[in-house]
Amino acid sequence: MSLTSMFITNNVEVALIAENCGVDRIWIDLEKMGKEERQKGMNTVKSNHTIEDVRRLAGVLKKAELMVRIDPWHNGSEEEIERVIAAGAQRIMLPMWRSAEEADAFLRSVGQRVRTTLLLEHKDAVDCVDKVLENPLLDEIHIGLNDLHLSYGLDFMFELLANGTVDKLCKKFADKKIPYGFGGVARLGEGTIPAEKIIMEHYRLGSTRVILSRSFCNVQEMQSVQEIEKIFVTNIGKMRKFEESVAKMNCEDFARNREEINALILETASRIKEKKIV
Repeated sequence: MSLTSMFITNNVEVALIAENCGVDRIWIDLEKMGKEERQKGMNTVKSNHTIEDVRRLAGVLKKAELMVRIDPWHNGSEEEIERVIAAGAQRIMLPMWRSAEEADAFLRSVGQRVRTTLLLEHKDAVDCVDKVLENPLLDEIHIGLNDLHLSYGLDFMFELLANGTVDKLCKKFADKKIPYGFGGVARLGEGTIPAEKIIMEHYRLGSTRVILSRSFCNVQEMQSVQEIEKIFVTNIGKMRKFEESVAKMNCEDFARNREEINALILETASRIKEKKIV
């Protein structure tokens, strides 16, 4: 069984290419509240997606699930959820929740009318996750490594893999039989930490969801739709073929990869910290 893949885009042509190449979810990102402050100075994408994008994509997607990330829980969240459902979202993601009460309010507001995902990306969410996992309305959970590592004051988002945080969370999710995933992945052969090693960690930890990161296909840098399509056809195929080989690996293979990836993560984090000091 391959990883459920997610790609963020509001471009209809790109979304249809991704869908036809086997991407499982197309992700519209409406989150804006607090994001600029949290990720100030970082090379991250700030979305300009709108509710109209949800309507447009809902009318053309045939196989891929349409997921919409809303703003963090606030006074207008219930109204936002109503608009997103009316526009055709098939799954709604809540980011940056920091208490079991916020998660519960979100899940009750959606009321199982569409599927839901809780994006765990703050240390406060880690502290209350046991209570959240008891909620019978919970469909799935995803660990957002970027904001989560910032909330812990770490230098590199994959330090959460090396220090055991992701391991502990995944075990909690697995024990409750809640589907889960973490972070994103670049194309095979690329990434600060090679994508192959990240995918092997997904399989070791029982993760079944992954985001195709901006470095998987940076649409803003592409010259044509044909170039985008070539990237998806080639690299989704490579990823799925690699997953077939990973599915046949044994505990020793995963243990060896874990040692190697941890060393790379610690080395990278050390370099980032040195640059900050300088």
